[in-house]
Amino acid sequence: MSRKPTRTPPRIAPLAKLPLFHALDGRRVLVAGDTDGSRWKAELMSAAGAHVLVLAGPEADVHRWSGLVENPVDGPVTLEKRGWLETDFEGLALAIGDLDHSDGEAFAATARAAKVPVNVVDKPTLCDFQIGSIVNRSPVVIGISTDGAAPMLGQSIRSRIEAVLPSGIASWAAAAQRWRATLKARVPDAKARRRFWERFTAAAWNAPERTPTERDFSALQRDEGETGGSVTMVGAGPGDPELLTLKAVRALQGASVILYDDLVSSEVLELARREAHRISVGKRGRGPSVSQRDIDAELVRLAQAGERVVRLKGGDPLIFGRATEELEACRAAGVPVSIVPGITAAQGAAAALGFSLTEREHARRVQFVT
Repeated sequence: MSRKPTRTPPRIAPLAKLPLFHALDGRRVLVAGDTDGSRWKAELMSAAGAHVLVLAGPEADVHRWSGLVENPVDGPVTLEKRGWLETDFEGLALAIGDLDHSDGEAFAATARAAKVPVNVVDKPTLCDFQIGSIVNRSPVVIGISTDGAAPMLGQSIRSRIEAVLPSGIASWAAAAQRWRATLKARVPDAKARRRFWERFTAAAWNAPERTPTERDFSALQRDEGETGGSVTMVGAGPGDPELLTLKAVRALQGASVILYDDLVSSEVLELARREAHRISVGKRGRGPSVSQRDIDAELVRLAQAGERVVRLKGGDPLIFGRATEELEACRAAGVPVSIVPGITAAQGAAAALGFSLTEREHARRVQFVT
């Protein structure tokens, strides 16, 4: 008895646009138009190493282009005060125009006839490709597209990513570029190289702001990279995840284990990376509680096992947060420990109510009492 064929569900959901990354170093790009938008596009193409020809028209404002032509970002920028011609499209990698509709239609048709991918700014129907919002941690580059539907939403997404992506991650990616060929020559076994890159990635997220050196390269080959555990005390604030500091969010997203108090909101915990193991160590008056001695011991045990531990406390960990006992336990055991302060409940309440805790003519001090 034959079986009926079964339909396999698609592995990838439909894409409005396919994200691609163009290699433009040393290649020619045409930018037509004399606008702030066309100047930004020319600067962007130069940053990617392209040789940029700007055809700004006979009435071009040369002041708009001052600085960029004399001091391009990477690839050279040439400005000509004339309109575009069919012969300008020969041998181009890309063509970009910030033009009115009729000129834009002709520009796009000419580019396509020359088999050159074309973009006409703010005219999606005339575009073979789009340039979205960009997060630049080169060689780490992130492109964000909303298919032209909501550019400002794309910009806000970029801002959120930039807020949590350490700028120093670029130096680790650059180191990977330098080391890849050497590693392949030294370590022919593919599985061993994969283990190296796993250690490399862990070291990068453990110390993203530190520039890696050749000593790191040697240590990681011997499996002596920064694999030791650590403890970071993080202030979770009064409960609103929007009141977390950027450093607190980064710590949560880099943690492998999180020990959290009962006062920490579920919304704050949602900001942690999905793979992190969460352990509740809350204390309740006249109810089930984890002793402070057990918490101290667990912090040390986990860190010594190589875990990146975040001790998440409501408000600020240094204000009524029993930080001293935990700090002393970590330091006595030789465990690296750091602190990320948070907004206290007092500050959060005052902000919600809209009044100052220190009125100049009436208050000479602020006193927190438990």
